[in-house]
Amino acid sequence: MRVFLIAMICLGAAWAQKYDGPKPEKPDLPYLRHATQLIPLEVSEAKEEKRKEGTAYVSAGAASPVRTPMAEPIFVFESKSIPAEKLTLYKLEVKGNTREVFFFDNPKKRKDSARPLRLMVTRLAPGLSKLEANETLFPGEYALTPEGSNQVFLFQVF
Repeated sequence: MRVFLIAMICLGAAWAQKYDGPKPEKPDLPYLRHATQLIPLEVSEAKEEKRKEGTAYVSAGAASPVRTPMAEPIFVFESKSIPAEKLTLYKLEVKGNTREVFFFDNPKKRKDSARPLRLMVTRLAPGLSKLEANETLFPGEYALTPEGSNQVFLFQVF
C-alpha cells in the first residue's frame, strides 16, 4: 500500500502542468497578457509633488498607449530585482496632460486618499509570476508601481 501511495504522489508530480505560455522579453517589466501575446507596459518615473494637503505623484501624458478592454487584466512578470509581491496597483486621475495619484497628509482626509487596488499574484515558474487585478477596473488610467519607488508601469482600460 505504501509503495502504491508513493507511486501515485510521484505520478501526480510528473503530471503537474508547467507554464508553457509566452514569457516576458525583459525582467522587472510587467507585460499585459492578451491571449498568447504579451504587451510591455509603458514605463515612466512619477514626479513627486508636495502640495498643500498632501503629495501627488505625477506622470507625463494624458493617456497610455498600452490599452486593454479587459476589466480584470492579467499581467506576466519576470522578477529579477523587483519582487512581484511588491507591485501595487493604483487608479490614476487625468488632469490636463498628466496622470496623477494623490495621497492626503491629513488623517481626517486619508479616507479620500488613493488606495491600492487588489492584486493577486500567482507563481508560474521560478522568478515568473502572473498578476491579476482582483477587482473590476473601470475605464481609465492605471499604474503598477513597486513599493517605495517612483517607477511606474502604466496602462489604460477602455
